[in-house]
This record gives sequence, structure tokens and C-alpha cells, in this order.
Amino acid sequence: MSDVLSRLAEIIEERKQADPEDSYVASLYHGGTNKILKKLGEEAIETVIAGKGGNREEIIYETADLWFHSLVLLAHNDIKPQTILDELDRRFGLSGLEEKANRSK
Repeated sequence: MSDVLSRLAEIIEERKQADPEDSYVASLYHGGTNKILKKLGEEAIETVIAGKGGNREEIIYETADLWFHSLVLLAHNDIKPQTILDELDRRFGLSGLEEKANRSK
């Protein structure tokens, strides 16, 4: 796993216990699942808009925000980023159509 991703996941996990007035991540956790999902949805929309606009810097910035908030959601559900990387690794060699069809069985 990327060192940056690893470090970020550790910090996010630590911030679960922080004071919501002192930590943005703690404020998300304090707001509960709905607050985390709302923020993740906002970031997903902003990423789509950046992609539509085609501005490279905006795409990078918004995707970083999307990934960050995805990590917050994972930590909220006690899912390690490595679990996601393992799932992506499992999918190597499968067509996207085949993988999706296998999920619904």
C-alpha cells in the first residue's frame, strides 16, 4: 500500500477519538454516518464536475478530496484501505462485465 495512503489511514483512525472542535475528521465522526455520507457525496459531485470541466488541477484536487473522504467512510466502518486494494487486486484479469455479473450471484 502507498506510504501516503497508509499514513493517512492511520491519522484518520487516530482522529476518531479527537475533539470535534479541534479536528475536521472528528467532527465528521461526531456527526455520524449521514454527515460522512453527505460529505462524500458532495466530493463525488465536485469530482464529476471537475472531470466534466477538464481542468487537470481541479480534477487532481477534487479526486484527492474524494479519496480522503472515502478513507473516512472506510475507517468509520472499520474497513482497512488494504481490504479495498486486495479487492482491486482480486479483480485483475477479470473483465468488468464478468466481475459485475459474478457479484449478483
